[in-house]
Amino acid sequence: MKSIHIIKIITIAVAALFLSMCVPPEDGQGDEDAAYEAYLDSLRDVRCPRLLSSAAEYYKNRDWQSTINVYRDIVDLGCDRDDPQEVYQYYAIAYEFLGEYDSSEFVLVKGLQLLPNNVQLRKRLVYAYSKQNKKDLQIAELNRLIELMPNDLDIVMDLSELYGDQGLYNDQIDFLEQILEKDPTNEKAQSEIALVYEKTGKDPLDVYRKRFENNSDNVSYGLDLADRLLSNDEPDEAVDVLNKVIRLDKTSKLAFRKLGQAYFSADDLNKSSNAYEELFELNPRDINIALKICDVNTANQKYAKALRWADKAISIDRNNGESYGRKGNVYYKSFQDCRSPAISLDDRVVATFANRNFNKANELGYSRFKYSNSWLSENEVLFKKTQWFMLDDDVKNQGYVTPRSSCYNWINEKLKKESKW
Repeated sequence: MKSIHIIKIITIAVAALFLSMCVPPEDGQGDEDAAYEAYLDSLRDVRCPRLLSSAAEYYKNRDWQSTINVYRDIVDLGCDRDDPQEVYQYYAIAYEFLGEYDSSEFVLVKGLQLLPNNVQLRKRLVYAYSKQNKKDLQIAELNRLIELMPNDLDIVMDLSELYGDQGLYNDQIDFLEQILEKDPTNEKAQSEIALVYEKTGKDPLDVYRKRFENNSDNVSYGLDLADRLLSNDEPDEAVDVLNKVIRLDKTSKLAFRKLGQAYFSADDLNKSSNAYEELFELNPRDINIALKICDVNTANQKYAKALRWADKAISIDRNNGESYGRKGNVYYKSFQDCRSPAISLDDRVVATFANRNFNKANELGYSRFKYSNSWLSENEVLFKKTQWFMLDDDVKNQGYVTPRSSCYNWINEKLKKESKW
């Protein structure tokens, strides 16, 4: 009986303990928590303004470590509640100035837990990732920014460039096309997509066309398009583009130079010469332009004009061997076009004009036409003592000879008698 009594007593005690645990706390505990919160609020009211003021002062004075220390206290005390963007942004920037980008990243991630849609904090986080070369995280963060700001094309451009840096050109093209879909005149996107097309082996010609069409007053874009057209062997369209460019800028030396090239490629040698002549008017001391005009007219078999431009080049610089070489080539080409099966005296005179100019060019260090000159000597087509001896006395008495045939009627130069003849 005694043991049963003891068991009953223990059972009642356990039950009483259990019931006491289920009883809600007295109102006094809640009052204590509320009092503590009130104490913290009052503390914040006093300390937060001071801490925020100190942080701003340290930031202004570029004392980054002190700035960080104060912002750490601000966050620990909960002073970030009123303006978390400012707190976490400048807290992170202070770390940036110390080059501690991993700490900046930590701060920004914490700030974004409070402000998940804050654009400024996310942009700074992108920067922190970029400085740490965390490309994948940088790409992911830029994609989040695009979701938040789908019309911010600068963000799309940053993302496209990042994909390009990674060699992900197809993705880069997708983002550039998105930009151009919203802003067809975006010059940077137009330039970038053209470059990416070239890297991937695609023909960017349509990109260049659209870029100039959308920016028809942009001389540089017109020149780029003309270059592309010429490299694609489409000189006729290049001519049209370059004439538009020249209407925009009549002083563009590059446009006239390319126009001369385009006309030459289109086999319109007369207009090619005209374009180079207009270029020469813009730069009348450029010997290379004069030589180019000489070449074009030589190719066009307009030897009289070619010779005038060769002489003009010589007048610009009498010590330039190339000019004499070109003059010799004018005579050489005309000789090859006009010579008779049995080499005439006129042929020999013109061949000798070519030979003398080639020799002068060689003396001045220009030997491009040495094979043509060798041909003249080896084939014995030059005018020499033997030919002089066979001339009529009246010709000999005048002391020179000049070609008379119709094919050479543009030549006024005189081949004077040499002392050894």
